[in-house]
Amino acid sequence: MKNPFHFIEEVRQETSKVTWPTWKEVWITTTMVLIMVALTSVFFLLTDMVISNVVRFVLKLGQ
Repeated sequence: MKNPFHFIEEVRQETSKVTWPTWKEVWITTTMVLIMVALTSVFFLLTDMVISNVVRFVLKLGQ
């Protein structure tokens, strides 16, 4: 088992190698994700409504 202080030092060294995004990049990607989530939600809502109406129509034919 390693010394905890040595481990913390290694973690600091590794995190210093990471290329962190700028605030502008964070805001742009966050906005893109939210837009894509909204579009996907609308797509699945419309798809669900269409499939629901088709199933109702088919079930009414059987009566």
